[in-house]
Amino acid sequence: MAGIGVGVYALTDDGSGGDDAGAAQQDRRGPDDRNDPFGDSGGGGGGGGEDGRSPAPDSPDPSEPPTIDSGSVTDALSGISLPIPDGWSGQELQVGAQVTSEDAYKCPGDTSKSCTKGGAYSAPAVLLKTEGDTAEEVAKADIEANAEESYGGESYGGITSHEELASEAVTVAGQKGYLVRWKAVTAKGSDGFVESLAFPSPADSKRIVVVRFGVDTDQKQTVIDEITKGIEVDTSGGGGGNGQDV
Repeated sequence: MAGIGVGVYALTDDGSGGDDAGAAQQDRRGPDDRNDPFGDSGGGGGGGGEDGRSPAPDSPDPSEPPTIDSGSVTDALSGISLPIPDGWSGQELQVGAQVTSEDAYKCPGDTSKSCTKGGAYSAPAVLLKTEGDTAEEVAKADIEANAEESYGGESYGGITSHEELASEAVTVAGQKGYLVRWKAVTAKGSDGFVESLAFPSPADSKRIVVVRFGVDTDQKQTVIDEITKGIEVDTSGGGGGNGQDV
């Protein structure tokens, strides 16, 4: 997965009312206050260093959320937690949460940028501008944008084709959800497994949550299943996200 901190995606607004696709591909942090529909300030997924991980202890960045190396990371807005696989790290964001592989390498299509083996992040469908009234509709509508964001930019030379691997109902955190998984074939370097997983938020059943995955094909698909099965209802008391409305 390409960009500064692969698997972590930045959705930025270029002022024209749409997402800046180039920035999203090259700077994959989770959704932050730059694109926060809830009107919050501060926080967010700002990165530190070329690999998008936390800044060094002697150069703290107050906008950088702390990195968690094991256990799970909370998405307080959606009322869920994402498990952190071995060799990955997690961050709670202003809106959503993200988990990212620590295995980094130079992007094959643009060696000035750093890519990692995989990652996933959660966000409300409305923030991603993914249309649909049901989990199935949202997942099917989101997968193409997810693939393009994960492997469609210059870091991998673009996507040349894709194969649908799964399109099925699934239960996530006690909610009836839906997933769509593709294998994206790239022009340069690794191909990728991408998945869009959608389900109602345990904190608000009217809100659809999307978890976007992107994992290099030299990794096992089971890491996607591991994260999916490990998503749980947040019991820390922070669910619902400060009472904000979508």
